[in-house]
Amino acid sequence: MNVIEIHNLTKKFGDFTANDNISLTVKKGEIKAIVGENGAGKTTLMNMLYGLLKPTSGQIWINGKEAHFKSPLDAINAGLGMAHQHFKLVPSLSIYENIVLGIEKSQRIKFGKNGIRIPIVDTKQEIQLVQQVIDKYKFDLDAKSKIEDISVGQQQRVEILKMLYREVDILILDEPTAVLTPQEVDELIVSLKELRNQGKTIIIITHKLREVMALSDTITVIKRGKVVGNLETAKTNEAEISRLMVGREVVLRQSRVCMDLSESRVAYRVEHLSTTNCDGKEVVKDVSFEIKEGEILGIAGVEGNGQSELSKVLTGLMKSMKGKVYLYDKEITNVWPKSLRQDGISIIPEDRYVQGLCRDMTIADNMIAGYHYSQDVCKHGILRKKQIEKKRDELIAHYDIRISDIKGNVSQLSGGNAQKIIIAREFAADPKVIIANQPTRGVDIGSIEYIHGKLLEYRKNKKAVLLISSELSEVMSLSDRIIVMYKGEIIGEVEGLQCTKEEVGLLMAGVK
Repeated sequence: MNVIEIHNLTKKFGDFTANDNISLTVKKGEIKAIVGENGAGKTTLMNMLYGLLKPTSGQIWINGKEAHFKSPLDAINAGLGMAHQHFKLVPSLSIYENIVLGIEKSQRIKFGKNGIRIPIVDTKQEIQLVQQVIDKYKFDLDAKSKIEDISVGQQQRVEILKMLYREVDILILDEPTAVLTPQEVDELIVSLKELRNQGKTIIIITHKLREVMALSDTITVIKRGKVVGNLETAKTNEAEISRLMVGREVVLRQSRVCMDLSESRVAYRVEHLSTTNCDGKEVVKDVSFEIKEGEILGIAGVEGNGQSELSKVLTGLMKSMKGKVYLYDKEITNVWPKSLRQDGISIIPEDRYVQGLCRDMTIADNMIAGYHYSQDVCKHGILRKKQIEKKRDELIAHYDIRISDIKGNVSQLSGGNAQKIIIAREFAADPKVIIANQPTRGVDIGSIEYIHGKLLEYRKNKKAVLLISSELSEVMSLSDRIIVMYKGEIIGEVEGLQCTKEEVGLLMAGVK
């Protein structure tokens, strides 16, 4: 039985066609993967299905009835829920408060045979009901825990629980693993399969092919707004899917030769660096390393072991309490991000929207953010609009950034295309050192291949690269050396070309 049928669905934004006559079906109790490059139209399609956008033309049928959703509330009432790529949770509230937000339970007072509701929230009942849903779907959470105190993977589960609490039967998940560690991804896959086994229908929007192969039953491939393939997961492979997505063979395991660095200069050096967080807890403990010209040093580790704080210290967003940092022979400890860029350090931050971009600024303004003082775009303290727009157009073309409105804001872009803006801006600066923290998070396979190739090109040109990534395969594919962080310390170091996943995995678990 088909629970969803989409017939010739088209969505246009002015002259730009985001979805072009898309047709597909989703069967009851299956996990359907919708895959495609950034800007292919995946999220636009799901936003129409969820009532966030109105189709230009075409039909949507839910459980045999034509649907005309005017809002997400209509979709939820029809049994369809959506968990978005960027979480919509209130950190200071508890899990149960986030889940019941907008549909709170009021207290009931006995009055005669019936009783009446009073405008006071029934906290005890809310906690009980939410915990029942958590236990039913085996999500291993405490309803009373605060969002700010749980891991990113657990927050992803809360987003899903918000929909399950509302008793939806069809779940749409937009890039659900974009910010998860490999361990959290594996746990989420188990949870989603359990939901399927309990009768839920799941649509997952993603570009991570390993997860597609491990999780889905069927796959629909979208390229530039059109369906280019419908596949059964059991009868296909990653190579075929990537060819449909990108239109060519994609190489994610980059060929890398060992370079003789014995005569190379040390370009970047960290000595005994330590720092504390706002609670006074030491989160980076006596960290030391160096990177030579022509070398990529990878930092691996389960998220939450000090990598984020180390990255912030090195990029001027946190202060070190002890230790020194050098660019060649120049000390740059606790220097502002602007000065670091002027010295020749490019910064790809961990969170593109918190540290890398301003959603409400134009694409052009984001393209020069951090470099707006450069003479090519600023003269006598006045920004040169024509030069900025020229630079924007050149970078959009060179980095294949998909946009619908060239004068629009970054908020209009998909997550992957937003990430490409940061990559374009930082690579175009031709730095001496690149600090790349999660450079391919939320980026499609074609772009991953491009970014990996660009990092290796910088290595070949005698640049130094610090690569911090939760994708172990990425670290192992690119790095000459890998250091592993555990509880704020460097617990071990291995050679990039000679190590195994098992070896690095043990270090990530704290086993020396």
